[in-house]
Amino acid sequence: MSFTIHNTCGTARTGTFKTVHGDIQTPVFMNVGTSAAIKGGISTGDLKHIGCQVELSNTYHLHVRPGEDVVYKLGGIHKFFNWDKPVLTDSGGFQVFSLAQLRNITEEGVTFQSHMDGAKIFMSPEVSMQIQSKLASTIAMAFDECPSSLSDRRYIKNSVDRTTRWLYRCKAEMDRLNSLPETINKNQLLFGINQGGVFEDIRISHMQEIAQLDLPGYAIGGLAVGETADEMYRIIEACEPHMPKNKPRYLMGVGTPVNILEAVDRGIDFFDCVMPSRNARHGNLFTSEGLLNINNFKYQLDNRPIDEKCDCPVCQTYTRAYIRHLFKARELLGMRLCVIHNLYFYNKLMEKIRAAISDGSWKTFKEEQVYMLGKRA
Repeated sequence: MSFTIHNTCGTARTGTFKTVHGDIQTPVFMNVGTSAAIKGGISTGDLKHIGCQVELSNTYHLHVRPGEDVVYKLGGIHKFFNWDKPVLTDSGGFQVFSLAQLRNITEEGVTFQSHMDGAKIFMSPEVSMQIQSKLASTIAMAFDECPSSLSDRRYIKNSVDRTTRWLYRCKAEMDRLNSLPETINKNQLLFGINQGGVFEDIRISHMQEIAQLDLPGYAIGGLAVGETADEMYRIIEACEPHMPKNKPRYLMGVGTPVNILEAVDRGIDFFDCVMPSRNARHGNLFTSEGLLNINNFKYQLDNRPIDEKCDCPVCQTYTRAYIRHLFKARELLGMRLCVIHNLYFYNKLMEKIRAAISDGSWKTFKEEQVYMLGKRA
């Protein structure tokens, strides 16, 4: 593993993150396939065609179904869904705290009910690492608590302290698992997660402490969960000076194209969000001219592509009128085409971001794109 920074413009930067499953050019958007599949009927072949560098799956969801033992017996997640590029697995921490109706948090871990059938599940730092090791992802996320942004200061501080202790346990367990002969990916990488709600001093203190572990990468978690965009940017700005310069920085669960542009400008390298695929499944599309809802009546006779400046396979082949018809007829093809377009748009945006930082046009590019992508077409 190595991370090389190539170009900078202020705190925005481009780099190459080398992993056992291939190089990742940053800044990068990770395409979210929660259960080892992108919702909307997208294949791994599609992902390669639209420029996906990293696929993200979720430990909790794969633990519930089909189970990590099934994936392990089939050779790990890469063989399971036929993908030969990097995969990042989220630890399941966010889902434990967002989906479970009943849960009990102790120092040892969390006991909670499955959102699917109510079955009792126990998740701890060690269990999360064991599941992710069997999945054999490229990058494993540490198990943390993701407290509500509305929690009071005392709760946040106690939660962050526990998350720190859990991180040490995650690292120890991953080191042990990577040394075992039966482990599929003995080069699995662990990213730590910074928490602290919207309290700058807690965020900074936590970042300083976990940076001492010298992990392969670091994430900022617990944002985009109810706070304003300005609050999110403020927290990124507070954390950035204390994040290791020579390690990738990941802003979890973010976000809109404008969020990404603003976060890149503040030094972030990795992103993920369900937004492009979720919006697409409802006909809400990202274009170079802003947001577009293909369900609108005005597109009934529109023979233009979704985006006249887009060279994705959908825009090269189908019209707005036809795709609108597919949605009205409830044909699954409409959903699939829109997901392909939105994911291509995001991956292409990251490519343009890297180019703008590299050629020195970043500031102008960012200002133009924030204006265009923040409005409706």
